[in-house]
Amino acid sequence: MELVKTFSKAWKVQEIRQKIIFTLLMMLVFRIGSNIPVPGINREYLAQMFTGETGLLDLFDLFSGGAFSNFTIFALSITPYVTASIIVQLLTIAFPYFERLAREGSEGRKKMATITRYMTVALGLIQAIGLTVGLFRRAIVDQSAFNMITIIIVLTAGTAFLMWLGEQINEYGIGNGISMIIFAGIVARLPSAVRSVYTQIKDGAVSVVAVIVLVIAAILVTMVIIEM
Repeated sequence: MELVKTFSKAWKVQEIRQKIIFTLLMMLVFRIGSNIPVPGINREYLAQMFTGETGLLDLFDLFSGGAFSNFTIFALSITPYVTASIIVQLLTIAFPYFERLAREGSEGRKKMATITRYMTVALGLIQAIGLTVGLFRRAIVDQSAFNMITIIIVLTAGTAFLMWLGEQINEYGIGNGISMIIFAGIVARLPSAVRSVYTQIKDGAVSVVAVIVLVIAAILVTMVIIEM
């Protein structure tokens, strides 16, 4: 109830209401893009790839809100930006130039943000090549050089667009744009995850007790993280 009251009070403030609406619209754009497939994909082969337990691929698919398994324009999600941000933060420890930028205040942060953007595009390009030429190659119907290059460019542009989307949420929305995109991707996968767990319980593959214990453990871990 306290959460509802807080949200109700915030909604009455015009500036906050506009930020919330803008953020929701950006999330809608993200979800629409997550369902636009790249050109020339064999959907049946994709379905076979992600049948059953796929381990690490499931994790990538979770963060992308299903865009990874469907090989859509947002298949890379925002992970290249997260990786680039971590690399830049580590460089501030290893290299004096980046350490100096970190101490220069707003101007230094702007330069680091620019470097992060360029690194995001570079990492996105590398990952796009890896997915197109490697993991999803057999799912591509037309494997001509032109089509492969087109898919690589589309995937890289998708990541760059998500990075821009996150920055727009930071500036005009409620903030934490990158986190909001990751959150939206995870929430989008919740219904299918719940359905999968229900099916496993129904088939006897997983016990109800195990699911309850897992849920309680997840809640406790979340509470501890928030408290810390």
